[in-house]
Amino acid sequence: MPSSSRTRPPVQRAARRPAVASSPPRDTPVHRLVARVRRAWDRPLTAYYLILGSSLLITVLGLVMVYSASMITALQLSLPGSYFFRKQFLAAVIGAVLLLAASRMPVRLHRALAYPMLAVSVFLMVLVQIPGIGRSVNGNQNWISIGGPFQLQPSEFGKLALVLWGADLLARKSDKRLLTQWKHMLVPLVPVAFMLLGLIMLGGDMGTAIILTAILFGLLWLAGAPTRLFAGVLAVAAAIGVLLIRTSPNRMARLACIGASEPGPNDQCWQAVHGIYALASGGFFGSGLGASVEKWGQLPEAHTDFIFAITGEELGLAGTLSVLALFAALGYAGIRVAGRTEDPFVRYAAGGVTTWITAQAVINVGAVLGLLPIAGVPLPLFSYGGSALLPTMFAVGLLIAFAREDPAARAALAMRQPRFGRKRVAVRGSVSNRGPRRWNTMRRRAPARPSGER
Repeated sequence: MPSSSRTRPPVQRAARRPAVASSPPRDTPVHRLVARVRRAWDRPLTAYYLILGSSLLITVLGLVMVYSASMITALQLSLPGSYFFRKQFLAAVIGAVLLLAASRMPVRLHRALAYPMLAVSVFLMVLVQIPGIGRSVNGNQNWISIGGPFQLQPSEFGKLALVLWGADLLARKSDKRLLTQWKHMLVPLVPVAFMLLGLIMLGGDMGTAIILTAILFGLLWLAGAPTRLFAGVLAVAAAIGVLLIRTSPNRMARLACIGASEPGPNDQCWQAVHGIYALASGGFFGSGLGASVEKWGQLPEAHTDFIFAITGEELGLAGTLSVLALFAALGYAGIRVAGRTEDPFVRYAAGGVTTWITAQAVINVGAVLGLLPIAGVPLPLFSYGGSALLPTMFAVGLLIAFAREDPAARAALAMRQPRFGRKRVAVRGSVSNRGPRRWNTMRRRAPARPSGER
């Protein structure tokens, strides 16, 4: 018999699992919303709308808060309750005209205004120091009376003049490739800026001098100043600042009030402490518009330098965060305009204006929060003061004009559909206006066929 051999059953190998294909991106409402927001954020007109919208919202909200914060002060001075609001509203109307004019000016006209504006600003700042012409407010000699209750602070226009003149100067040197040499980087920009600082410090306005210094460093940074050169100028400015602070008891007292929780001896920290009280009593949603307690004589300068504290008391944390978000949007849009342009003047001017507004907002809010010394600078576009509002709104108009000058933004604005117009009807080769026109410039229309069909 044949022997039966036992054989092992064949080894069955496990079937290979198919490779898992990469899962397609999730199509959820959240992902679609994020994608839509990213597309909207990358549009050419994003900076244009951010600058226009945030600046107008800050101005309108500032008018509301000026009326609320200044009513008690006006009544205490035997004035109508809406006295300060009416002056601020008039300044806002004039500022809106300046904003519109600046936004429509071509870049070459802005450059042509640089030297005349600097000359006029220096002349007015010299007039401030002449006895009988200049006026002192809160210990600072930096005002000129222009008739009636209206006063002018030339140093506020000096900020705008330094931005325009400095941007034009650096742009000319950039075109000639001279900014690689340190002497062309500093001269005459730094001497002229120090001259403006000297005229301001003659009146004792340390806060405006700090803002002007920030603008100078912003221009040097945008021009590509080397680190050693930048650090050298910063060290000189810091040494001068320390000297000016140490030689003034008032400035030393303000420096000692950082983080204070008690008024201190002789109530030297009264304003700083009551600003914190106003913010603390506001809670998340505030006590209500017009329901502030600190503006009843407890908080000095409630409608000017410390209007942010009244905003926190009446509108709460939600109101203050909204204001900060609007300033953040304005600052981002200004940086975006400066970073996306190829024109050196636009880059320097947009960066200078953005540095000016953001630095002033940070210094004001930091003083109200007790994180910085009280510098006496208003919150841009928000605090009471026509001399500060007018040049700031003109500067915002500059940013709007620069945002419109971007080639992609210009093309997008040209393709926008007008809402109103007249229909152009062709009659035997001529064009006549008959009836309302349905504007649809984005849709291609097929040419008419001889039979009249399309």
